[in-house]
Amino acid sequence: MPRSAHWLGKVAERMFRFRRRGDRPGTEPWATRSLQIVLLAAVVGALWGQPAENPNLPVQPAGPDDLLAIFVYRAPELTRTVRVDERGYIRLPMLDEPIYVAGLLPEAISRRIAEVLKQKGLLVEPIVEVTVAQYASRPVSVMGAVQRPVTFQVVGKVTLLDALAQAGGLSEEAADYLLVSLPAGRGGRQETEVRRIPVKALIDEANPEVNLRLYGGEEIRVPAAGRIYVLGNVRNPGAYPVRSSQEATLLKVLALAGGLERFHAKVAYVYRPDPATGQLQELEVPLEQVLQRKLPDVVLLPNDLLYVPDSKGKRRAVAIVDRAVGWGATTASGILVWRTR
Repeated sequence: MPRSAHWLGKVAERMFRFRRRGDRPGTEPWATRSLQIVLLAAVVGALWGQPAENPNLPVQPAGPDDLLAIFVYRAPELTRTVRVDERGYIRLPMLDEPIYVAGLLPEAISRRIAEVLKQKGLLVEPIVEVTVAQYASRPVSVMGAVQRPVTFQVVGKVTLLDALAQAGGLSEEAADYLLVSLPAGRGGRQETEVRRIPVKALIDEANPEVNLRLYGGEEIRVPAAGRIYVLGNVRNPGAYPVRSSQEATLLKVLALAGGLERFHAKVAYVYRPDPATGQLQELEVPLEQVLQRKLPDVVLLPNDLLYVPDSKGKRRAVAIVDRAVGWGATTASGILVWRTR
């Protein structure tokens, strides 16, 4: 124990003895009590090597799985760290019944423990100091199309943007909206509520109404954007993300794919999954006429497969698409196609 802590402990002990004897007429009990508490705070700081209130952990109500540091003056058998159980209770030695602390601030927990110790006759006038050593009752999960999926604890004021920053931000594959699951029991909610948050309003427009404050228990899911798959006589075949707020067209997708190679056919084919059956529907696209602006651009949908054949025509196109579907995989979200380079 540091020498300063030993000295402060001796001073505090003499203060308690002095008050019990009542050797100092005219001293008000509250004044003596205040000085004792000041000395106690100094002793706690010296013993634990840190202030009684950890400045890095804002004061907020305790909850299940939180770790509490409890100091009871002149009762080392009661001074310890305890974790709040899943029901919100803590247990201390020599107490038959657990103490309910969930939803209480550290100061209120200190008073409750002191009351119980006094009622049980363990201490005449207990002085208890409680701090939160670790918050673990307010997890927030961020998953999906982010740089680093993460689960962290809410300490202090945390917003939706703060949570996305914890996850490293959105990935390039992110859709243009988020799904935030808000747990039941907070804000008068009887059941879990899922809110759809537009990315544009949250990030580009900095709308405070959609930058939700998080209290713990929320799950943030970032869906991946839909994809359009491009195969055939293009420079960069592959899968390209298309966000729901963007209109994907034939010319835009061809631009993403690096443009056409030489000797392409005059028509292209779009293979679109039927939502009802999952079977592919073949749509012929007048590629040459669209390129020459003789016909309007063609709108494509997420999970469309665009095939641009070469001048050998449709028979080769159908054969390649058949192999693609057979070698790839048909999933609930559409056709999964490997990327070739």
